[in-house]
Amino acid sequence: MELGNYSMYADFVLLGLFSNTRFPWLLSALILLVFVISIASNTIMIILIHMDSHLHTPMYYLLSQLSLMDILYISTIVPKMLVDQIVGQRAISFAGCTSQHFIYLTLAGAEFFLLGLMSYDRYVAICNPLRYPVLMSRKVCLLIVVAAWLGGSIDGFLLTPVTMQFPFCASREINHFFCEVPALLKLSCTDTSTYETAMYVCCIMMLLIPFSVISASYTRILITVYRMNEAEGRRKAVATCSSHMVVVSLFYGAAMYTYVLPHSYHTPEKDKAVSAFYTILTPLLNPLIYSLRNKDVSRALKKTLGKCLSSGSVSTF
Repeated sequence: MELGNYSMYADFVLLGLFSNTRFPWLLSALILLVFVISIASNTIMIILIHMDSHLHTPMYYLLSQLSLMDILYISTIVPKMLVDQIVGQRAISFAGCTSQHFIYLTLAGAEFFLLGLMSYDRYVAICNPLRYPVLMSRKVCLLIVVAAWLGGSIDGFLLTPVTMQFPFCASREINHFFCEVPALLKLSCTDTSTYETAMYVCCIMMLLIPFSVISASYTRILITVYRMNEAEGRRKAVATCSSHMVVVSLFYGAAMYTYVLPHSYHTPEKDKAVSAFYTILTPLLNPLIYSLRNKDVSRALKKTLGKCLSSGSVSTF
């Protein structure tokens, strides 16, 4: 469909993350390393939680869902970006851009909601331990996971059709490394201010509500921990809560910069750098902060490796 000086369904061109980099191959190698470690660490988490009966608890079930989201999240963006850099072909079809846009919004929205609901799990475990089996039953866990995925899907289904129905001008170059909403809207031939205002309100709700739940939960947790008599337990709880809050703050902060701050604060290079943080680095940080430093997970990993090594020794014998 062609109208004037734009083609509704023509291909786009992604300028990429490396457009102004002196050593693009070095950055590509670094991102490939981050991608491999992210996929491996999150996959290990899912396997360990599935195999070890000691990890069949609400907290680890939610963490397995977070790992699944991170695997899908980083796989939606990074492989295409790296292949484009290697092959030198940066085109992405209209259908491909729409699919990437929808999957990204769905997974990002689902992770926002899941992180907020996970903080509720920690709040119940520390502040109401006697009621934990009731408040975090299997049914409640399933409802939490369904709510997170459903919330993310609604975000994708609402924003993707509206974003992609705008007429895009003859210049189809997206100054970004994936089809993100703000970068796409810059190519529109029509006024998108009304839609941007509506999206701003939507993002405020999606970001601030879960972040408020997280802040309130961890505040209550820290108050409860502060009243503990055991100094060692208090120290461990504070260290855990603070590391979780750092990751959550960075993830939500980066999203708030992208979708909430006015245009005057944005430049293409800043936007790409911030987006790279929460699309590439966050899937690497989540398993390291939330899971792999945990003693239960370390014990399960050693146990699983021991079984694998012993079975390998038996088979070779």
